[in-house]
Amino acid sequence: MEIRSSCQPAPDRQPPAVNEDLVLTGPDFAVVFDGATPFAGIDSGCRHTVAWLVGRLARYVAPPLLTASTAPLADVLAEAIAAVGAEHADSCDLTNRDSPSSTVAMVRVRPDHLEHLVLADSPIVYRAPDQTVTVHSDDRLELLPERTVESVRRLRNAPDGFWVASTDPAAAYQAVTGTTDRAEVAAIGVLSDGASRYAEHYGRSWDDLMDVLTTEGPAALIRRVRRYDEAADTIRWKRYDDATAVVLYDSGR
Repeated sequence: MEIRSSCQPAPDRQPPAVNEDLVLTGPDFAVVFDGATPFAGIDSGCRHTVAWLVGRLARYVAPPLLTASTAPLADVLAEAIAAVGAEHADSCDLTNRDSPSSTVAMVRVRPDHLEHLVLADSPIVYRAPDQTVTVHSDDRLELLPERTVESVRRLRNAPDGFWVASTDPAAAYQAVTGTTDRAEVAAIGVLSDGASRYAEHYGRSWDDLMDVLTTEGPAALIRRVRRYDEAADTIRWKRYDDATAVVLYDSGR
């Protein structure tokens, strides 16, 4: 596989600009984490930052992916969440519903098939050799009846709500997962919602997004998003967001 990526903090973050996104890639995999920026003034019960959580999740996800583990991606993520929890269970309140959390998008390339996992709003996009585009997404956060502090707290990692990587390993088994014949995929996009808003909120097609990714590259996609962010008449949640875009090409094609 040929893999290119760009991971950039929101341009309006005050210095030092801490990026709560993280991208992890290897010879046959890519993972994007998008840490959830906490509401102002909320006590998370944790002395660690969102960026710390994201970095620790990446630390524990990496070894099984790098060593060609055959474990399902949900198992890989569940074990990572459990391992991170064990690191700070003695110093932090892991029962706090506002504990730091992250979305996760993972894709792993096998000799004859691809595996994907999407937890919360970081989609994975496949483009077939015939240019057909398929989007693997988890829209449960978008379907919340409202997005207030209280509703997000109540519905996070709850049966009728949405699921994220935080303190409960069981959340990994609520992710959107699946496999696809490798012959059916020529290019893959893995995105945080700061990059996917190009299609999801700014009216461009997923085909257009994949064209930009595969011809101009991930950094170019994020530059286009920033131009839309700057020009937007209305702000949805926040004007700018950390943005990550990864593109994988099947070099055998």
